[in-house]
Amino acid sequence: MRNKARFFKSCGDPTGKVLITNTNTMKTYIHVNQHIIKSNCKNNQSEPVLTCKTYKSNDYAHEVVVYGQDGLEACRVIYSPDKPLSCGAKVWIETKNEVEKLEHHG
Repeated sequence: MRNKARFFKSCGDPTGKVLITNTNTMKTYIHVNQHIIKSNCKNNQSEPVLTCKTYKSNDYAHEVVVYGQDGLEACRVIYSPDKPLSCGAKVWIETKNEVEKLEHHG
């Protein structure tokens, strides 16, 4: 089984996407930067708002695809300010997998 997380970010490529792959087993945090979301809205910009953080690097992205151990797409984190969801959300997580909902008390 392979353990991969793949990150896409805008980098001047004509398609707007560049592949950055984290193929080892280090922990990766995906952070949503609300300050950049607000700044993009205020200044009519489209800077990436997702940060993929490991102990070695910070990579910035508009969209992140996370792959499961089976190599299939587990979920996708999307920043879409020009086409938000009907509720108004500009950042969301999409998955076709089963989702367990947990409550934290206290």
